[in-house]
Amino acid sequence: MTDFQRARRPEQVRQRREAILDTAGEMLAERPLAEISLRELSDRVGLAKSNVLRYFDSREAVFLELLDRRWTAWLDELEPVLTKQVPSDPEAVATAVALSLSGHAQLCELISSMAGVLERNITVEYARVFKGNSSRNADRLAAMVRGHFPGIGEHGAGHFAGSVFVIVAGLWPYARPTEAVAQVMAEMGSPTSPELFVIGLREGLCNQLVGLIARSGGR
Repeated sequence: MTDFQRARRPEQVRQRREAILDTAGEMLAERPLAEISLRELSDRVGLAKSNVLRYFDSREAVFLELLDRRWTAWLDELEPVLTKQVPSDPEAVATAVALSLSGHAQLCELISSMAGVLERNITVEYARVFKGNSSRNADRLAAMVRGHFPGIGEHGAGHFAGSVFVIVAGLWPYARPTEAVAQVMAEMGSPTSPELFVIGLREGLCNQLVGLIARSGGR
């Protein structure tokens, strides 16, 4: 716990925000998002809840900011792989995206909670900020994919970028089963949950690309 004086200068405000985000990331590495309360986050960072709310609109805004940072970091990692190392084949592109995302557990956790939880308790002002950042990140992923398949066009590439979030949001909860469910899956000889996540994401994204290419006339 850190004993903070009230931030008055812009640099101090920035430092407080960074401390809160760093702490949120540490806690998310330890437990699911649903188990992290604003009070626990405040206690861990060494601030009262009211002081945390001086820097962020809500608990949800903290984690949306973290989501944006994790999303940007993932794109920074994916871009050189997707643009320079992967052939222009739907399965190869889908596999590269799926494998890369599987290594970013916090991003997947946050994506799975974004629409149903995190976007439910933010102000209009912060929603504008977050959605603006989201749009830029989605456009960046779409541009990478369109570089491989120009025929799908801007709309098709944008649809694919959006489908990444939708499929991750649906699959990720199953990648973190309870101990009882994990035991039964092992007894049934099923692949491990992380393996199922990669397989499901790859297949879903590959099918998206194949469909978009077919609709564009195979170009």
